[in-house]
Amino acid sequence: MRGFKTIKKQPTQPQSQPQYEVADVLNKLGSKLEDLGLNSWQLRTLFALKKCRTSALGGHIDACDECGNVSISYNSCRNRHCPKCQGRNREDWIQTRETELLPVPYFHVVFTLPEVLNKTALHEPKMLYDILFESAWETLQTFGKNKNLQMGMIAVLHTWGQNLSLHPHLHCIVPGGGVDESGAWKNIRSDGKFLFSVKALSKVFRAKFCEKLKANLKDKFNENQENEYEKIRQSLWEKPWVVYAKKPFGSPKSVVEYLGRYSHKIAVSNQRIRKIDAETVTFSYKDYRQKGIKKQMVLSHEEFIRRFAMHILPKRFVKIRHYGLLSSTWKREKLKILQQKLGIQTKEKPLSKVFQPKCSCCKVGNLVTIATFDLRGPPQWFLEMSQSQPTPKK
Repeated sequence: MRGFKTIKKQPTQPQSQPQYEVADVLNKLGSKLEDLGLNSWQLRTLFALKKCRTSALGGHIDACDECGNVSISYNSCRNRHCPKCQGRNREDWIQTRETELLPVPYFHVVFTLPEVLNKTALHEPKMLYDILFESAWETLQTFGKNKNLQMGMIAVLHTWGQNLSLHPHLHCIVPGGGVDESGAWKNIRSDGKFLFSVKALSKVFRAKFCEKLKANLKDKFNENQENEYEKIRQSLWEKPWVVYAKKPFGSPKSVVEYLGRYSHKIAVSNQRIRKIDAETVTFSYKDYRQKGIKKQMVLSHEEFIRRFAMHILPKRFVKIRHYGLLSSTWKREKLKILQQKLGIQTKEKPLSKVFQPKCSCCKVGNLVTIATFDLRGPPQWFLEMSQSQPTPKK
C-alpha cells in the first residue's frame, strides 16, 4: 500500500446522492416524533432510520490499496424499511432467483384489497396480511388443481399507494403452468399467452379471503360488536375486487429483473423527496388515475412520517414468500430435475460476494478497512492525521 493521504468524508453514497432524505424529516421532527401515536416497533424502526450512516452507529476507517487515500464511513442500520439500505439485499436476491428460472412463460398477477379493509390493516396488520398471502395462493392452487397441476408463486407484499396512502396488495410472479402427477411440465395454454380469467380469479379470491377473515375476526369481536363485523362483511361484497394479470414476460431472465424492482422496494425513496422546509415535505408521485402523470404532494412533517409509519411491517413479518414448485422445499428436492427435463443447464446458487467498495479518490483501488470505532468517534490518531493535512486550495 502506498503512502497515506487522509480525506475525512461522509458515508459512501452513489454519485447521484439525493439532496433530501426521510432521515432529514425525522431530524426536523425531533422529540415530536413520540407524539404521533405510533407503537413501540414503529418508533424503534424510525429511530434506526434516523441514525443510519451517522456517528450514532459508529463506523470504520478505510484505506485505498492503490492510491493510499484514507477515508471514514459510518455504519448502516440495515433496516428493511430504510431507503439507504436496500441495494445489496436486492442484488443478492436477484442473483439467487436467476438460478431457479424455468424456460416457461411467467405472468405478473396483482391481488389488491379493497379500501374498506384499511382500518383492519392498521389495527391487525399481521393477521390481515397473512390472510392476503394465504388467499392469493389458495386461489391459484384452486385453478391449478382443476387442471391437475401443481403451480408455483413468488409473492411480494406492498402496502402503499404512490401518495403514501394505505393500499395493501401482492405482486406475484406466476409460471404459466405447472407439473402434473408424473413430474412433467405443462403450460396452462399451449400458446402460453393466457393464465386464467381475472374475473374468475377475483371472485374466488374474494370468497376465500372473506371466509378466512370471518374466521379470524370472530374470535376478536364480542357479542356487542357482532354487528360491526357484519357491516364490514357487507361492504366487502358490494363491489368486485381487483385482480390484475399482465401479459407474459419476454424472457425468463426479464422476470427476475422485473420482480427485483418490487422485492426490496419501500414506501417512498429518498429520490422522490423534492423539498423539505421548516414545516412541510414535498415529494413526487405518479397519479395512476390520470395515466401515471407525475405530480407533487406537500405534507406536514407529522403527516409525512405518520403515512410512512403505516407501512412499517410487524416485527419478523415475512414480506416475500415462495409457494408450490417455487417453495424452498420443492426447489431443494425437485427443481434441478425439472430444469433438466426442460433442457436447461442447472446453475449452482452463487456464493455471496464480499462487498468491496471502490476508492472515491482514484476510482481504481479497493477500500480496505484498517480500523473500526463506536459512537464515541474515530480514534485519536486519525483525528490528528486529519488535522495535520493542509486545507486543499479552491
